[in-house]
Amino acid sequence: MIPARYSATRFPGKLMQDLGGKTVIRRTYEATVATHLFDDVFVVTDSDIIYNEIVNNGGKAIMSIKEHDCGSDRIAEAVEDLDIDIVINVQGDEPFTDAESLKKLIEVFKDDSDKNIDLASLMVHITDVNEINNPNTVKVIVDQTNFALYFSRSPIPYPRDENVGVKYYKHKGVYAFRKEAILDFYNLPMLPLEASEKIECIRYLEYGKRIKMVETDVEGVEIDTPEDLERAKKLWK
Repeated sequence: MIPARYSATRFPGKLMQDLGGKTVIRRTYEATVATHLFDDVFVVTDSDIIYNEIVNNGGKAIMSIKEHDCGSDRIAEAVEDLDIDIVINVQGDEPFTDAESLKKLIEVFKDDSDKNIDLASLMVHITDVNEINNPNTVKVIVDQTNFALYFSRSPIPYPRDENVGVKYYKHKGVYAFRKEAILDFYNLPMLPLEASEKIECIRYLEYGKRIKMVETDVEGVEIDTPEDLERAKKLWK
């Protein structure tokens, strides 16, 4: 599932921008299909423009019925009546879809016969001080078995002792959910920690869900600003 809304706060209409002769959302959709990892791929949107862009070019899309504040809610509504067990959320503004990382997320559930894992997500090791301190970069800390302990826009852990050699990880917003977990998310109210940080995966932790983090070294390009789009165009060439 690729949640896609037209009116992004920082860069409205970004998914319909041109990237090498096709729109960003179409590039993302086609790259996801091309991984051959999924039984089906849909763009889920509240925009007629995005819906028509996908459907008119031979793709599959679902129109949201209700208004939604986040991608997880949009996906939950779309999958509620579908006969599926695992749902992968690929961000619409990441046209450089990395098949190897997505495969790792799927393997998490294949190895989880006891169903102890509610969802899985990706993290990337970061060392740049500016990125560590940037509130637009969501950081994650994990336990010894790579289950998420907390997500924050602040640097976590705080480097009171810089000689400890702790690693910092950036959270990439690519998720794999059990269907029950994302439906629970949809039906449970937002709590104070999520409301404060504006990070939706905190809701899972606040309600006791287990998030398995998978490390990847593929950074990718999230198109959040016009500058990101220019970087993506250069990379595409």
